[in-house]
Amino acid sequence: MLDFIRNNTKLLMVLLFLLVIPSFVLFGIEGYTRYAQSDAKVARVDGHGITQAEWDAAHRREVDNIRATNPNVDIKLLDSPLLKYAALERLVRERVLAAAVSNNHIVVSDARLADELGRDPAINALRKPDGTLDMDRYKQLLSMQGMTPEGFEAGVRTDLASRQVLNGVAGTGLASSAQAELGMDALNERREVQIARFEPAQFVAKVNLTDAEVEAYYKANLANYQAPEMADIQYLVLDLDAIKKTVAVSEQDLKTYYDQNAASLGTKEQRRASHILIAAPKGASQAERDKAKARAEQLLTELRAAPDKFADVAKKESQDDTTAAGGGDLGFFDRAGIDPAIADAAFKLDKGAISGVVASDFGYHIIRLTDIKPAVVPPFAELRAKLEDQLKTQQAQRKFTELAEDFRNRVYEQADSLEPAAEKLGLKIQTANGVTRTPAAGAKGALASPKFLSALFAADSLEKKHNTDAIEVAPSTLASGRVTKYVAAHAKPFDDVKADVRKHLTDERAAELARKEGAAKLAAWRAQPASATGLPAAITISRTETHNEPSSLVEAIMRADATKLPQFTGVDLGAAGYAVARVAKVLPTDKPSADTVKQDVARYEQLWGSAEVRAYYEQLRERFKAEILVPKPANP
Repeated sequence: MLDFIRNNTKLLMVLLFLLVIPSFVLFGIEGYTRYAQSDAKVARVDGHGITQAEWDAAHRREVDNIRATNPNVDIKLLDSPLLKYAALERLVRERVLAAAVSNNHIVVSDARLADELGRDPAINALRKPDGTLDMDRYKQLLSMQGMTPEGFEAGVRTDLASRQVLNGVAGTGLASSAQAELGMDALNERREVQIARFEPAQFVAKVNLTDAEVEAYYKANLANYQAPEMADIQYLVLDLDAIKKTVAVSEQDLKTYYDQNAASLGTKEQRRASHILIAAPKGASQAERDKAKARAEQLLTELRAAPDKFADVAKKESQDDTTAAGGGDLGFFDRAGIDPAIADAAFKLDKGAISGVVASDFGYHIIRLTDIKPAVVPPFAELRAKLEDQLKTQQAQRKFTELAEDFRNRVYEQADSLEPAAEKLGLKIQTANGVTRTPAAGAKGALASPKFLSALFAADSLEKKHNTDAIEVAPSTLASGRVTKYVAAHAKPFDDVKADVRKHLTDERAAELARKEGAAKLAAWRAQPASATGLPAAITISRTETHNEPSSLVEAIMRADATKLPQFTGVDLGAAGYAVARVAKVLPTDKPSADTVKQDVARYEQLWGSAEVRAYYEQLRERFKAEILVPKPANP
C-alpha cells in the first residue's frame, strides 16, 4: 500500500483535487468548520460555545488532580452528576473571567510571572546550588503532567490575569463598627429550639412493593443502573527497565567505570575548622573594610604568638553570632558545603595550622584547621551491584531514543498486532481486562495514564482494533495498546440489580411517607401548639454553631420571626425526610470585648468583600451573556 502511494503520488494529487475542490465550492469552508465543531454545546460565554468534549476534558482534569493527591478516593464519587456539573460551572467561570481579561486588556508581565513561579515549592525544589532553575528537570516535571513549559506558563499567566479581574473588588469591603455589629449580631444570634425528625428509616416497614412496581421503577431509571463501557486489552511498555534487561556489561567495563568515578563513589574529604570573623559586608565603604582588615591582621599577629588561645579570642572578638560562643567552630564541611573563600583556605591548611587573613563577602576571617576526615572510597566488590545498575541505566538511557523511534514505527506500521514490536524489541505483551476510560483506583504504569486510556477508547482503536500510537505515559516511558474485546455501556440486567432497585424504591417511598407525616405534624402543631408533646430536649442553634444540622433547617430556624416566638417551622429534607423545629426563644449574647469587636469588623469586611465579588461576577456573567444550556441535576 505504501509503495503504491509513493509510486502514484501525482495521480493521487489529481484525484484529491477533483474530490476536494468541488466540495469547497458547493459547501464552503464554513461548512467544514461547522462539521469539525459539531460537538454539542453545553454552555455559551460571550458568543462562544463550550462543547461537551471541553466539559468532559475539564471534568477529567479535575478528577485526575483529585486522584493525584488522594489515590484511594472512590472514582464513583468523582463521577457523580453534581460534581460533573460543578466542573462545568467552574469552566464557565474561567471563560467569563477570560472574557473580562480580554475586554479590559489585562496583561501579566514577565516579572509578575517569575514572581509567581518563584512562590511554587515544587518549582523551587528544582533549583541548582547557584539558584538557577534546572530546565531539564522542570520540563520533565511538566511532561509528567502532560504539559510543556510554554503551556504551563501560559496557564499561570491566565490565572494571574483572571485574579486581577476580581481582586480589585475583593479588597473594597469596608465597614464601620456599627455595621459590623449589626451584621455579626445576625450571624452570631443564638436560638433555643426543639427539633422533631421524621426519618425514612421510621417508615420503611410501611412500604410494601410488588415485583411489578420494582421492575417499572427499574425501567424508568435505567440511567442509574448502567454498567460502564469496558475493554480487554493487550499492551506493550518500552521503558528504561525493559531496556536495562537487554543490556549486558562486562566485568572489565565495571572496573573501568569504578576507576573513572572513584572520587564520586564514596564520601568526599571533609575538614573541620574554626574561624574568627571581623564583619565588613560587601556593601560597606572601603574605609570600613580597611578598618576591619586591619583589626583582623592585628588579631592574627596575636594568634601567631599564642595559637592555643584561638577559641578564647573567637568567643571575645568574632562577629559571627552563630559560631562565636562555640569558639568559632564551623564543624565538618566539604568544599561545596561552605563559603568558597573559607573552603579554599581550609583545604590548603595542615591540621592545627592558622590561615592568613581571608576576605569574603561577609568581611575578613582568620581560620584554624582542627580536624580532617579523608575521602573514603568503598572497595569494588562492595559497590559492584550498584555500579552495574548505574552503568546499565546509563546505557539504557542512551539506547532509549533509538529504540523509541523503532517502537513508534512498528506499532503504527503493523497496526493489527503488537507481536512484531514485542519480538523485535524483546518486550512482553501484557494484558488487562475490564479497563475503563478513567484509571481504576490503585492503577499503576500505563493503566494509570488518562492519555493512554483515552487513546485506547478512540474510535479507530475500538472499531478497527488497531494499535494505539506510542503514548508517552511517563518520562522515558512509551506504551501502545490494542483492544481485544469491547463492551459498550449498557443497562445491567434487571435480575442482577433487582435487590438494589427494590432498596432504592423502598427508600424513596419511605422518604415520601416521612415528608408527608412531617408536613402533617407541622400543620397540626401550628393549629394546636399544646398538642406538640414528647418533643426532644432543647438545643441552642446559631449560624455559626449548627450542631451539624442541615443548612436549610438552620436557616429556617434563624429566619423565624423573633417577635412571634415560640413558633413552629418545617423543612423538607428530601431523601433525609422532614424536620419540624419549635423555635422557643432568642438567647442573649455576651457583650463582646474590644478584641472581639475588632475581629468581627475584620470578618465582616471579609464576608462583605466575598459578597461583592460574587455580585460582581454575576454582573460579568450577565455582561458576557454566560448561560449553561444543560439542566442542573437534582440532589440525590
